[in-house]
Amino acid sequence: MSGTRPQPLSPDTYTQAIVQRVPELTQLADVETRILCNLDSSDVGPEEWAELAREIGEARARFDGVVVIHGTDTMAYTASALSFALEGLDRPVVLTGSQRPLGEVRTDARRNLVDAVDLATRDIPEVGICFDGRLLRGNRASKGDAWSYGAFASPNCAPLARLGLDVEIGEHVRRPNKPFVVDARFEMRVAVAYVTPGMDPAQLGRVGQSMRGLVLLAFGVGNVPVGTHGIERQVRTLVDGGCDVLVVTQARAGGVDLGLYHNGAVLADAGAISGADLGVEAAVTKLMVALARWPEDRAARKAFLVADVAGELTT
Repeated sequence: MSGTRPQPLSPDTYTQAIVQRVPELTQLADVETRILCNLDSSDVGPEEWAELAREIGEARARFDGVVVIHGTDTMAYTASALSFALEGLDRPVVLTGSQRPLGEVRTDARRNLVDAVDLATRDIPEVGICFDGRLLRGNRASKGDAWSYGAFASPNCAPLARLGLDVEIGEHVRRPNKPFVVDARFEMRVAVAYVTPGMDPAQLGRVGQSMRGLVLLAFGVGNVPVGTHGIERQVRTLVDGGCDVLVVTQARAGGVDLGLYHNGAVLADAGAISGADLGVEAAVTKLMVALARWPEDRAARKAFLVADVAGELTT
């Protein structure tokens, strides 16, 4: 029997009858379903995040928790975006999906969905990603494996919950410290650039020249080439031209410290902002939010970017 597929995967409409397909959900909660959009997750972006945030805000008045079934490719971006858009969140919003479709025999969809609905009934007022028996903080998660059931990792933050024989909820679950409000504004003119050895600084300029914000993935704790291949001069040009540059690390774990080495300090001197231990998904969405909320106030944007707003930074 061949293990290949005759055609690429496309979004499935099984959510129309999700309770019929997974009847055990009714033993966990009273479930109501709605299809907001039927897209490959590669097509999901700021417009869909905004609509989803508004729908969750309206659902909050009637439901104790929300489960979002989402494709895995951009799930971490959506989770991060929602964590910033749903300010003062006081109930769980759980994103989940699967590596194999629900209709397949060896699917992980059934377990992930049951776990997600279970978690949505519990006192975990955060946006999280439920996958492979763990609930990860949404703005700390990243898809790290396209071929395993454990698709998501959260190297800088322990799971919010682990689902085994019992459900173990972490002591670091956040609590709301302000009234709930939906602010789903995102500035789409944000790009990402990886620093590479010998990189032509002009390449960075071409990426960032029409952008309002740039997430720069530097080496180690925030280092870049200096001298002949001085990236910092191009960063200064971008900053002086009105583009906010947010620096995060290419390393899987850890964070940025622009004061530790000369090759990182030059970025701070050029006006770049340290992203500390933000993951790239959180960095992109947080920068989009900052630029949308304070388009004319760089100081307010910087204050927002360096603050721990929704658990995205280690404090």
